[in-house]
Amino acid sequence: MSRSPVARALETAFARINKKRQWYEMPTVSLKALNLLSLRLDLRDKNLFDSPNREQKPRTEDPPPEALRARRPDGRWNDLEDPDMGSVGREFTHNIDPKRIKPEKPPRLHTPSARKVSLELMTRDTFKPATTLNALAAAWIQFENHNWFFHGRGKPEEVMDVPIEDSDDWPEHPMHVRRSVAIPGGNGNGNGRAVDYGNTETHWWDGSQLYGTSVEQQKQLRTFEDGKLKIGANGRLLEDPDEAGIDMAGFNENWWFGLSCLHTLFTKEHNAICDRLRRENPRWDDQRLFDTAWLINSALMAKIHTVEWTPGIVNTPALWFAMNVNWSGGLGQHIKDRFGRLGDSEILSGIMGSPQEHGEAGFQLTEEFVSVYRMHPLIRDDWEFFRHDSGERVEERFFDDLQGSNTRGFMQNYEIPDLIYTLGVLNPGQITLHNYPRALQHHRRIDGELMDLATLDVLRDRERGVPRYNDFREEMRMPRVRSFDELTDNKQWAEQIRRVYDNDIDSVDLQVGMYAEPLPPGFGFSDTAFRVFILMASRRLKSDRFFTTDFTPEVYTQAGIDWVNHTKMKDVIIRHYPELEPSLEGMPNAFLPWHRVDAAHDGKGPMGKRFEGMKKALEAINA
Repeated sequence: MSRSPVARALETAFARINKKRQWYEMPTVSLKALNLLSLRLDLRDKNLFDSPNREQKPRTEDPPPEALRARRPDGRWNDLEDPDMGSVGREFTHNIDPKRIKPEKPPRLHTPSARKVSLELMTRDTFKPATTLNALAAAWIQFENHNWFFHGRGKPEEVMDVPIEDSDDWPEHPMHVRRSVAIPGGNGNGNGRAVDYGNTETHWWDGSQLYGTSVEQQKQLRTFEDGKLKIGANGRLLEDPDEAGIDMAGFNENWWFGLSCLHTLFTKEHNAICDRLRRENPRWDDQRLFDTAWLINSALMAKIHTVEWTPGIVNTPALWFAMNVNWSGGLGQHIKDRFGRLGDSEILSGIMGSPQEHGEAGFQLTEEFVSVYRMHPLIRDDWEFFRHDSGERVEERFFDDLQGSNTRGFMQNYEIPDLIYTLGVLNPGQITLHNYPRALQHHRRIDGELMDLATLDVLRDRERGVPRYNDFREEMRMPRVRSFDELTDNKQWAEQIRRVYDNDIDSVDLQVGMYAEPLPPGFGFSDTAFRVFILMASRRLKSDRFFTTDFTPEVYTQAGIDWVNHTKMKDVIIRHYPELEPSLEGMPNAFLPWHRVDAAHDGKGPMGKRFEGMKKALEAINA
């Protein structure tokens, strides 16, 4: 794809500037935003690749009529010329040239042992809170990850033997970790190509964690009356008939009370959308109501992630501006509402409603995207629980008591508003070294398998060929780190990393490097991870027909378009749990720490000054 003269000029100018000064060191918000735009355009041109193992075949069938105006559970027919693009089972591709992807084999695979990395560099010594976020943000990203990707479960007899120390109290020596399963034809056929692994979810941003990925699964979740999803008479999700203690949902792996709260909330939101559509379209049948509500609810979740969760965890005015431009355009939603799109420009009118475009590669999520969203340190080990109406502290529980088969039994002791309020007022953990949840380093799955997820996070990148930290940065055209002291400004950490990696800076794993590096001001995760984010955040919208070409009143209805554009996370919460409104009063973003009820009624609690500054910045952006 040829680049515009403006894009080429931006790349040339900022490529020189960024050798001495990074984008977040620019003196003004506008220069930071322009630098980010230049980086995104550069990454879009140079860091999107198709799998070399897949044969491109011409389309041999016509789309079914129902696919023209509605999503399909398996993700097929989003792209009308390539029906399988982004569908269930399609391979993860890469943001790095597949020729540079080299899955690691022993002894390199275990140098150093991923378990050693977990214990010596990841283990939470003391809880380090992310004080600018609430724990709802931690639940949200897992809720969204379950929409985007899952590699599935390998065969129990096909394992990697991870070396561990004699003094390690892990019950197996060595530790056994299931191998990732390559998709058929995805092993490069011995030709040296990268191995392909399939996604058990659709690659699209389509709410599959709620709606499932097959017709059979959707049938289990639907009422088949007025387009609605099943929910109990008590306002809670139904129990999974095959797994005691967890809820029935489109995706319920790694279940805990935070996920249950969000699944309940957006199941209710789907049903509220159905009520609105039915009032305006009394002749519509159940299927039309379901399909349209699914479109609206999925787009709303994508919007909340884009313009609320992201500016919450990447908390700078430049990012608030950039993410709102991604969604609505630089002229703002008010102008767009009044005058419609002003041409096809993303910069002026945003991605939503612009022409669908894939760039240089067909749309799939990437292994690097999976890697940078490994954010397990957000999860707390120790949880306090509060009543939403009085602020009373009820009890403290360890994470194991709140997850897996314990989830529903624990939640019976609380009203949903109490649990959401607790998520709103507690902080998650910082995404940094020595802050990995102890509960997840000794995590027993609902099927009984014992896992150390920190070991797994490191090992999966090595196994799947995601480059180690310095090589990853080079592939993303970032400078290599030359020493351990340059990697982190924490001298104690630098020495610990040096010891674990035997003084070899180039062998430092991607996860360790991202957790160790100093963060840009206001950031909750590393600038290295952010490079993949700024590329894929816009790509997931731009490649999706239902966010671009078909984001129209003819497909969504005008009520649906308005529902998406004018609803925030706070509105969703208050719609279904109005008793939480005092704690959200005046809040510009529901993922920031809420007012505690003892200070909420006058809106001048301890967080008030921080919120006031953010409100003014957001009002300026919207204006």
